Amino acid sequence: MLLRQLLSQVLDHMVVAGSKTGTTDDGLTPPSGTSTTVVLCVVSHEGERGRGAVSQQLPSVVFDTGVQKLVPHYDVCFNCGDPGADASLGGMASTSASGTNAVRYGTMKENVLNLEVVLADGSVLHTAGPNRRTRKSAAGYNLTELFVGSEGTLGIISKVTLRLHAVPQMMVSAICSFPTIQNAVQTVVHILQKSIPLARIELLDEVSMEISYSYSKLDYPVAPSLFLEFHGNEESVKTQAKEVEEIVKMNDGSNFLWSANAEERNKLWKARHDIHYATLARKPGYKSVVTDVCVPISKLTEIIVKTKEDIMNSGLLGTIVGHVGDGNFHAQLLYDPENKEEFAIAHGLKNKISQ
Repeated sequence: MLLRQLLSQVLDHMVVAGSKTGTTDDGLTPPSGTSTTVVLCVVSHEGERGRGAVSQQLPSVVFDTGVQKLVPHYDVCFNCGDPGADASLGGMASTSASGTNAVRYGTMKENVLNLEVVLADGSVLHTAGPNRRTRKSAAGYNLTELFVGSEGTLGIISKVTLRLHAVPQMMVSAICSFPTIQNAVQTVVHILQKSIPLARIELLDEVSMEISYSYSKLDYPVAPSLFLEFHGNEESVKTQAKEVEEIVKMNDGSNFLWSANAEERNKLWKARHDIHYATLARKPGYKSVVTDVCVPISKLTEIIVKTKEDIMNSGLLGTIVGHVGDGNFHAQLLYDPENKEEFAIAHGLKNKISQ
């Protein structure tokens, strides 16, 4: 009731947001002389192991410090990996975020079971009904999927009920490199066509790898690369890794290295999550624009190769990384904020890529 009363009074004057950690434009609020950002914080959680779901109140609990703490108590995980360095649950739901594990565990669309939402008049709505956490319902409109991805335009998310997954028996990460970015992306397409149940498959172009080499101290070839991860029991993980290695070789890939060592796995994925800030650190004082594009897998090779050509022709320092398992990739373009020509080139290219 307190939240309802508060929001009904302040919505005309304030912008409500999650933790504002997004590095693309979604979830960001435009500057305004009268708007103030309100960041809601977590107060409690409730969970039941047997139901495979957990309710988390208020949207600025970040993944690392919130849901991940439930793992030792319930032997379950949310997406079984880090969807973002400091992603907030409310922000993830409102922007329909994905993440490195979306290829296996789905995006937020597939992992949100229910939402408590405060509407513009202050009334409270439970999108799947009060206290419901079933995965399927045919009782009326699917309001949960309507609000997931609405970016705060329909209401303010105050509680999220999430689908949880059993912790995998074994996790193995791998890396491989390619002579061209086209070879790397085509490998992704072939892996997906074989329906190999990868947990993660991330693309980094050679510029990203060179930056990671110096910033994150990754000792891997400076070439277009794929970061992969396999989840399951020991036998299934080894089978998946072998099948992927054969596809990598078919596409002229090499240096296929894999490890189940937790420290090595964490170093690899931390480097992936750090690439945005590592790129900014390459040119202190510069700013960047970041695209967030998702295309059908059948068009993935074509659009990424074209994006790479456009970046090279722009004269700007730019990187390409992506959750390519679901057709999603990002281009990050650096520009000098004092240089009007670079500003125009960067934003013009961003608009072109995003069309």
